[in-house]
Amino acid sequence: MDILLIISAVVCAIIGIVGSIVPALPGPPVSFVAYLLLYFCTGCDISFQSLAVYGVLAAIVTVVDFVAPVWLTKKSGGSKAATRGATIGLVLALFTGMWGVLVLPFLGALLGELSTGSASTKAVKVASYSFLAFILTTGVKMVYSFVMIAKVASSAWHVLMN
Repeated sequence: MDILLIISAVVCAIIGIVGSIVPALPGPPVSFVAYLLLYFCTGCDISFQSLAVYGVLAAIVTVVDFVAPVWLTKKSGGSKAATRGATIGLVLALFTGMWGVLVLPFLGALLGELSTGSASTKAVKVASYSFLAFILTTGVKMVYSFVMIAKVASSAWHVLMN
């Protein structure tokens, strides 16, 4: 049973890293599930306190991922149309590959802000803040997911060697 849990945990950890970049996959929660799976292995060295801390961190990172883009778009003076445009850009990016993930949220926010009659300089500022939020939250999700894959690898190694 431990081997099945370890394989499942490794798969979840890899999906967690991919999910840090791809908007449709919840990277940090899936990375946490990987850690959680190893908690149930015989001879596992994961404490309940460690599990709780990483679970809370996954929840915080996930909430920040949803709140930061809206907050930074508003902070830059952006309209609801800019926020909706960035969201539509993220959804469309799911079907385009990496270039779309980098470009479409920016273009969506830009077109959304321009649709409200804003000046082009303001629209570019708003879109830039939206893009900055995407980059920052992606970075935070990647850091969390890479820490989790390191923890999963270490714990899996410990289980297999005992």
